[in-house]
Amino acid sequence: MSATVTSRTRRVVIARFSAGGPRGSWPAEEFAQARRVVGEPAEVVMDLGSDEFLVVVPA
Repeated sequence: MSATVTSRTRRVVIARFSAGGPRGSWPAEEFAQARRVVGEPAEVVMDLGSDEFLVVVPA
């Protein structure tokens, strides 16, 4: 996983997940929840251009 800083909102992308996953599967949400459990304020956003869910944290 490579970290990318978004320019507008100053968040760091810590993981990317394809939006085409199996029905009922939420890997991005599960990853973000695991980060929140250890105290990292992770959230999931959708990147429409790449059709991916991004897990981001504040920069």
